[in-house]
Amino acid sequence: MAGPAGDEEETNMKQLPVNMQETGETAIGGDRVNRRLKYVSLAVLVVQNASLILSIRYARTLPGEKFFTTTAVVMAEVLKGMTCLLLILAQKRGNVKELVMFLYESIIVQYMDTLKLAVPSLIYTLQNNLQYVAISNLPAATFQVTYQLKILTTALFSVLLLRKSLSRLQWGSLVILFAGVAIVQAEQSGSKETVSTSGQSYVVGLVAVSVSCLSSGFAGVYFERILKGSSASVWLRNVQLGIFGTALGLLAMWHQDGSAVTEHGFFHGYTPLVWCVIFNQAFGGLLVAVVVKYADNILKGFATSLSIVVSTAASVHLFGFHVDIPFALGAALVIGAVYLYSLPKAPDSTPGAQTAPHKETFLPKIISKQKGS
Repeated sequence: MAGPAGDEEETNMKQLPVNMQETGETAIGGDRVNRRLKYVSLAVLVVQNASLILSIRYARTLPGEKFFTTTAVVMAEVLKGMTCLLLILAQKRGNVKELVMFLYESIIVQYMDTLKLAVPSLIYTLQNNLQYVAISNLPAATFQVTYQLKILTTALFSVLLLRKSLSRLQWGSLVILFAGVAIVQAEQSGSKETVSTSGQSYVVGLVAVSVSCLSSGFAGVYFERILKGSSASVWLRNVQLGIFGTALGLLAMWHQDGSAVTEHGFFHGYTPLVWCVIFNQAFGGLLVAVVVKYADNILKGFATSLSIVVSTAASVHLFGFHVDIPFALGAALVIGAVYLYSLPKAPDSTPGAQTAPHKETFLPKIISKQKGS
């Protein structure tokens, strides 16, 4: 004899195929949306990577009054911080009071946690200024290829600071990457562009991009360690970075261009192109967050490789850059290395290797539940 519980179970069983069908249709629709977002975000990332380098190079080689790169770094930090504040405000459903209380609690009350962002913020400020110096002194394509050394420095700092392990394929790709950059640098003894190169130094550009790669690797790993060690959102962390970045950027501006900025003004030399560069740099980092969410490392590596091709092709037409066999060989090695490094590791074939992580994942939850009961 079936009671109320049996009737309810029978009703649920009858509805099960319908619910499964609806769930399946929803999952398929979600996959389609995610796939579109994946490729759209990657296409935008390719355009952003290539256009940022090309636009900075073009703006810095145009005749006439030059804008102060230190002020551009400050403005990029301000725009990035304001964007993240708006995103947090949207998460708070437009409640300004709740936003203010949240920022006060997260930034002021937990000031020790905020101070942790001072180190990567200092390095990012240095890196952003060095990028302007490097691009002002190097051909855009040469900078784009050489700047991929940040993959090597990031990998090394990940092994040293985060105790990450790299596969043989990844170690091999790093060797290929270094070889490709070395070939490009050995061949690029001078600028290959037909535009005026007065006041430009290849050595200064090479030193700037090398230090920028080193600082990028350390800052990225340090920031990743901070993110994984707390529950704070990426947007909050970017606001904290923006606070220190703006302050440190103003100090760098005062030290390097203080008298010139006082005489000519903060926005001296700013044109619509310069504003495009600043907006591009400000939202580039936020775009990477979208790509990481909807794409994967393989397609991100593919986007980086494709942006090198786009930058080189555009440099030929915009700056008269000459692509010869050594440069093409070195660039091809770098592009291949970026793609190989982004490939996923081979699954561990050791018996029981797949069940061990599940035990480690669920065990702490069971223990914590028992303690709270």
